[in-house]
Amino acid sequence: MKGKLILEDGSVFTGNLLNNIKATGEVVFNTGMTGYQEILTDPSYCRQIVTLTFPLVGNYGVAEKFMQSRKSFVNGFVIGELCDEGSNWQLQSELADFLTRQGVPCLYNVDTRAVTRKIRSVGCMKGIIVPEDASKVEIDELFAVPIKKEVVQEVTTPEIYKMENNGPDVVVMDFGIKQNILNSLHNLGCNLTIVPAHTSAEEVLAMNPDGIFLSNGPGDPKDVPEVIGEVKKLIGKKPMFGICLGHQLISLAMGADTYKLKFGHRGSNQPVKNLLNGRVHISSQNHGYAVDEASLKDLPLEVTHINVNDGTVEGLRHKTLPLFCVQYHPEASPGPDDNMYLFDQFWTMLTGENKGE
Repeated sequence: MKGKLILEDGSVFTGNLLNNIKATGEVVFNTGMTGYQEILTDPSYCRQIVTLTFPLVGNYGVAEKFMQSRKSFVNGFVIGELCDEGSNWQLQSELADFLTRQGVPCLYNVDTRAVTRKIRSVGCMKGIIVPEDASKVEIDELFAVPIKKEVVQEVTTPEIYKMENNGPDVVVMDFGIKQNILNSLHNLGCNLTIVPAHTSAEEVLAMNPDGIFLSNGPGDPKDVPEVIGEVKKLIGKKPMFGICLGHQLISLAMGADTYKLKFGHRGSNQPVKNLLNGRVHISSQNHGYAVDEASLKDLPLEVTHINVNDGTVEGLRHKTLPLFCVQYHPEASPGPDDNMYLFDQFWTMLTGENKGE
């Protein structure tokens, strides 16, 4: 079936529609050459239509072990060539079958680089995926559907669960956490208690953890003021580490400000400079908001990392408290292990011991 992606500025991009499912969402792009299953199941993409710049997608199929959450939360998938038959010793099913099972609208045979150029020049915007013969009434109705803002509550765990280990106790606040982050903390040796996003500071502290981790997640951090309030109560009570949305929530709780980026940072090859040692690391990123560096001026926070491409803040640490956070995703293993030292740093903060000693 022929289909098309229509952006709110009137731009139209044609292709083939895998499933006869319409979609509405914010259109974003990711520059990664691999990792399409991780992208599809990363809760941070909730309610978005994701465009991949790499031309061939599906060439190694999908497998259960690479799932980053319980399901796909994306609203749509726009790609170039859809590979019919993947090749990988871990393959369990084809990408097309996975998309159908997950109910993800997919438009393929699209000039995704043209889509990307449009977003880079104009900025992220609302878009819809429809059959080629969709009527103007259908199109207008889809564009009239507001993009949901209560996305954190949609992706968080519905109940508390554990990943037991013999190391320090860590409460993980789940705002849409990726499984690889949990695996990284667990492999470190941490005994994890994962709690829903709406868990109060009092409930967290009643668990008497050795540390607190704030996860990644979707949407504008300012859309969850109640969570910011709880994070504010937790600062200084226990060692704390945050990634992506967790980084933004910590910053807002400390009195900083955040803003929306024109087209965000989404890909597995983003260069980040560690200002503490001058090293540049390759990072995996997925965010549409950033911390305003000017708003940090009178706060007890120090910028530890910056994005080499545009100078945006990628990492912070408290000047006196055991607290630090990064905007990017060390667990995604770009580099391939350039950034795993951040988890070791958290371990040292929790135990006073250098990992490996």
